[in-house]
Amino acid sequence: MNRIERGFLTTALLLAGGLAGLAAEKKPLTVDAAVSLAVSHSRGLDAARARTNEAAARTREVSAARLPALRFAGGYTRLSEVPPFEISLPFLSNLSPSMPTTFVVSPVYFNNYSLRLNLQQPVFTGFRLKKAAEASRLVEQASLQDGLKDQTEIETGARTAYWNAYRAAELLTVAEENRSRIEVHLRQAADLLAQGMATRNDVLKVQAQLANAELLRLDGRTGVQTSQVLLASLLGLPLDTEFDFQTTGRDIVLDPAGGIEGGTTLEELLAKARTARPDLKSMEMRARAAAAGVSMARSGALPQVFLAGNYYYLRPNARLLPAQDKFYATWDLGLTISLDIWNGNQSGLQTRQAQAQRIQVEDALALLQEQVALEVTQAWLSVRQARDRIAAAAAAVVQAEENLRVTDDRFREGVALSSDVLDAELLLLQAKTSRTQALVDLELARIRLRRSAAA
Repeated sequence: MNRIERGFLTTALLLAGGLAGLAAEKKPLTVDAAVSLAVSHSRGLDAARARTNEAAARTREVSAARLPALRFAGGYTRLSEVPPFEISLPFLSNLSPSMPTTFVVSPVYFNNYSLRLNLQQPVFTGFRLKKAAEASRLVEQASLQDGLKDQTEIETGARTAYWNAYRAAELLTVAEENRSRIEVHLRQAADLLAQGMATRNDVLKVQAQLANAELLRLDGRTGVQTSQVLLASLLGLPLDTEFDFQTTGRDIVLDPAGGIEGGTTLEELLAKARTARPDLKSMEMRARAAAAGVSMARSGALPQVFLAGNYYYLRPNARLLPAQDKFYATWDLGLTISLDIWNGNQSGLQTRQAQAQRIQVEDALALLQEQVALEVTQAWLSVRQARDRIAAAAAAVVQAEENLRVTDDRFREGVALSSDVLDAELLLLQAKTSRTQALVDLELARIRLRRSAAA
């Protein structure tokens, strides 16, 4: 290998080492930053905005039908040749032999040119256009609320994924601490075995507990990887991204006055949900739009009145007699009234369809209101339950740590069994796991309560 090749190899190794270092670097992340990334990355929100824009354009289209319509048309027609319209007066030859006896009353022109401007204004359409515009406007507002609901779901999903990933990382830390403690205990047991103060069976028990602790640590690593892959996917980041969670359990407010449940009753949250939930607002607007649809269908039985005017620029113009081969402008203005006397009961059938659709939407609204009340109540109870568990879990950790300290001292003094230490370590593992679970469960319950109550 020459010097140049060695140089390339050295550079490649340095680059590989640098890239490996970059890959191992964790990305700092707060819960608010996670929400912001999830919202900006979401394709669903782009689709929701597109649906809102579509509904807005449809509203403008329906409203435009109530405005005057001006149309232009132009054309050219070549006619087949026919003889002109003539009259014959034979008796004129008796007066003068040179006097013509045949006269052309209306000449024929084979090239026809036409230019036309048409203006039409609806005067009365049985309130069809008014109700159509009202229904379309309500659907547009409902679509906007649907977009707000989708954004809320994205934010809720990002917060939930963040705290699930944080919980997995914390549980892995607890598992690693437990494994480290058992390793220390194994060395202590081995020393006591060498001094004849412990049995071989005592060492085997510790080794078995260490194997279980290693399995728990491996499960914890799998949980961390799975939860962080899900979080990275929601945030639009590479799936192998590792996170350094900046918002931790210490940031979870335990004071009731600082949380969503502080100073707010369940009845107040239910009232807020009924007035502020985007999905409820959307369904209420769709119910009103369905009612407008019933009125629109009934308008088919009413007369339709239109004002129409035309401006013609024709060559030849049929209103000129005799016809002349030149452009000539004329106009007309009129009022038309139409009424369907019998159309196979189409208006009645359309009204029945609209009424059925209104009933469906109103039933869906009532069902959604019941679901919202259930969601808020369940989330409220979950918050209260999680708060009660936190105090008990924190006390259990303090007691388990003290129990392990005392048992470990007694074991080193030879007045406690190795199994007593293992039991104390297991109790501490369970207590710390329960404390982490309780903290994260409280925050997740609050997230659900905020979403369900639109708070």
